[in-house]
Amino acid sequence: MEQLEFFSIPSPCVGVCQVNERGYCKGCMRSREERFNWQKMTPDQQRNIIRLCRQRYLRMKRRSQQDSQSAAQDEQDVIGQQSLFD
Repeated sequence: MEQLEFFSIPSPCVGVCQVNERGYCKGCMRSREERFNWQKMTPDQQRNIIRLCRQRYLRMKRRSQQDSQSAAQDEQDVIGQQSLFD
């Protein structure tokens, strides 16, 4: 049984309309197709897109943290000495 929707699901747009190297908006993490078709989607489809956006954001955040840790380790290897500031 489908739940009745009393309120429309707002667009996840945050006004940062730039595309990253993977083709997703840097602000909301939606693809071009997802952004352009948002108003035509059913509430279930919109909820699914929001779920996907959250997954994309968390994946991007993890990748960024791994990259920064890797860079810090590379720097440590080059220096060969523990940093005074870590």
